[in-house]
Amino acid sequence: MLGLAHLDRPFDYLVDTKTDAQAQAGVRVRVRFAGRLVDGYLLERVERSEHHGKLSWLDRVVSPERVLTDELATLCRAVADRYAGTLADVLRSAIPPRHARVEKEPTSHDVLPPIEAPVVNGWGAYDSGSQFVDAVVDGGHPHAGWQALPGEDVAARLAELAACAAAAGRGVVMVVPDQRDLDRLEAACEPLLGEQCVTLAAGLGPTARYRRWLSVLRGRATVVIGTRSAIFAPVRDIGLIVVFDDGDDSLDEPRSPYPHPREVGVLRAHAAGAALLVGGHARTAEVQALVESGWAFDVVGPRTTVRERMPRVDGLSDEDRRIAGDPLARAARIPGIAFDAARRALAADQAVLFSVPRRGYLPSVSCARCRAHARCRACNGPLQMSDRGDLACRWCARPENRFVCPACGGTAVRALMVGDQRTAEELGRAFRGVPVITSSGDKIVDEIPEGPRVVIATPGAAPRAPGGYGAAVLLDTWAQLDREDLRAAEEAVRAWMAVATLVRPRGDGGRVVVVADASEAAVQALIRWDPIGFASIELGHRVELGFPPAVTMASVDGPPAAVSAFLDLLDMPTDAETLGPVPLPPGVRRPAGLDDSGPVDRILLRTPRVAGRQLAEALRAAQALRNARHDDTAGIRVQIDPPTIG
Repeated sequence: MLGLAHLDRPFDYLVDTKTDAQAQAGVRVRVRFAGRLVDGYLLERVERSEHHGKLSWLDRVVSPERVLTDELATLCRAVADRYAGTLADVLRSAIPPRHARVEKEPTSHDVLPPIEAPVVNGWGAYDSGSQFVDAVVDGGHPHAGWQALPGEDVAARLAELAACAAAAGRGVVMVVPDQRDLDRLEAACEPLLGEQCVTLAAGLGPTARYRRWLSVLRGRATVVIGTRSAIFAPVRDIGLIVVFDDGDDSLDEPRSPYPHPREVGVLRAHAAGAALLVGGHARTAEVQALVESGWAFDVVGPRTTVRERMPRVDGLSDEDRRIAGDPLARAARIPGIAFDAARRALAADQAVLFSVPRRGYLPSVSCARCRAHARCRACNGPLQMSDRGDLACRWCARPENRFVCPACGGTAVRALMVGDQRTAEELGRAFRGVPVITSSGDKIVDEIPEGPRVVIATPGAAPRAPGGYGAAVLLDTWAQLDREDLRAAEEAVRAWMAVATLVRPRGDGGRVVVVADASEAAVQALIRWDPIGFASIELGHRVELGFPPAVTMASVDGPPAAVSAFLDLLDMPTDAETLGPVPLPPGVRRPAGLDDSGPVDRILLRTPRVAGRQLAEALRAAQALRNARHDDTAGIRVQIDPPTIG
């Protein structure tokens, strides 16, 4: 496959009689191109070529396995067009590398037991929930945004839905953000689906993953569950696509052309006539846009059910801002209302969860004299301090042995943010005699035993407690709300709701304390448990300001000269606007191929949604022209609807 934009088209080759039988559409082949042998896929066979020059011969068929199905080829082409990428780049994500030994393994022809449709009373708790399940079973193609109830057993609900679809003879693909979610979903699916459900994830290793992928391709498995790239799984007769927690940044594809599984799911559902369910405890503006446009409908619980299942949620009033009288609580930054909630839960032999935004000891520091952020001299990343007092860059890990503030010359630092390790120290002193557990980064705890515990976890790493936590405290919320990011408030609500759903219902004494002003819109969304209302407000703001998903927006990142030269090649659509250039936003990785020195600019291109396809075509044409001129040494990145705008 040729990943260059100016070569992103089919090429014709002759097929000899020796390879004629095996040279079928979808097989891997090897051809000679520009004097060298390259791998590719045979897209179709035709009697006569429209190419007027001399054709080369197909070198050989690498494997007779037809790995590129017609449906998958159509989908990958649509994704490449949507994201201004090349078909070759999308296929690298969609089809795993070949393992010849695995292909030669005999395929079992044992008849698998039929799948029985389970009882799905759980979906009856949602308005339009049972109707969605019935439509899937009856062969329909409904599109819905699912708002999971507080404390919902998401894995059980998804497993029931998949089993109903599979029992009706429809293929299923379900995508979740990470391995923890996948493990829970696999455990829920196994008793209902048995061998007809396979898991696809990078953690399996290349051999095991390809073996399972082939079982799906050959029709041995009808249900696929997995992470990001599983959205492309070659399921036969696909009838249901599910993407859960689409706002999780684990679903952001790091490789060009950076497709999001939610958008791939939309494209695939439309092309294949399949049902689509995009769900979560919170809601993204993108899903809200699908609902408000009429393309999808809501699957939500009645307000009475929501109030019964949610914990009590409190923000801070002016009176609540006082720190608890206990000096150890003051050291741990715990307001009195949060300290009281934690004490009561521990006294009732229940665990308490403290959520902090960052892992580490002091993950962000500033100059002690002028309060300017302490930055790495190599990559401009934020400096962090370990529990030994050593400074190092949080991005590139470069140690900083002699910090000197470039603004004022100061040599001392102070904490800007406290991480989970320092918080664990402080809470251990505040709650003496109570076991303290931390969960973050590479040391994630999945479950904790019964009894009183103090748990400190970063977003997405909180373990489950038997029966739910008695209380949860959301600390340092300013670090989430004050980020220079369009999605800061949306992401904060998503993270807070993920924590709150682990807490017991208010009827059982469950309580959540948000250490933030109760009047903030994001805090109110949690207090009222109204993610849909908040998403609607966020979408309204984006419409007013002209940001995704109200518009199609593309970013072009790279050295200033390269970005300027790229814009000169770009034939902009009539309604498109150019914003910038500005320095690359903090926290956004530099484009591949660039070293850590030199400035990197970003230009944003904005156009109405109806002209989004035209913008993508213009960007792809500019990249093709740039590649054809061999002007690709500087390294730029082109991304449609980037996750971080700044």
